Amino acid sequence: MTDTTQSLLRHVVLFSFKPDASAEQVDAIVTGFGALPQAVPGVVAYEWGTNVSPEGLNAGFTHCFTLTFNSAEDRDAYLVHPNHQAFVEKLGPVIERPLVIDYWAQ
Repeated sequence: MTDTTQSLLRHVVLFSFKPDASAEQVDAIVTGFGALPQAVPGVVAYEWGTNVSPEGLNAGFTHCFTLTFNSAEDRDAYLVHPNHQAFVEKLGPVIERPLVIDYWAQ
């Protein structure tokens, strides 16, 4: 078992957007996600970007968002926070597939 007492918890979210999602809708999702770290306590770092890999293995996922937490409790509080829940509710019309993975940084 990994000792997580000195590790950071990464919460990685990938989005594949629906083919008919407009640039404005995609931008609104990016902006909305970017507002969460300031609106929800416990996020110690945030970054995002779009796929630039030449390998062609992204399986349709184009946008990656990474949030960092000091503890599982902080991550869990983020997941149920009203601001996060309100953001998630806006995803349905534009997100084809989400992928979420959490890991303790080694």
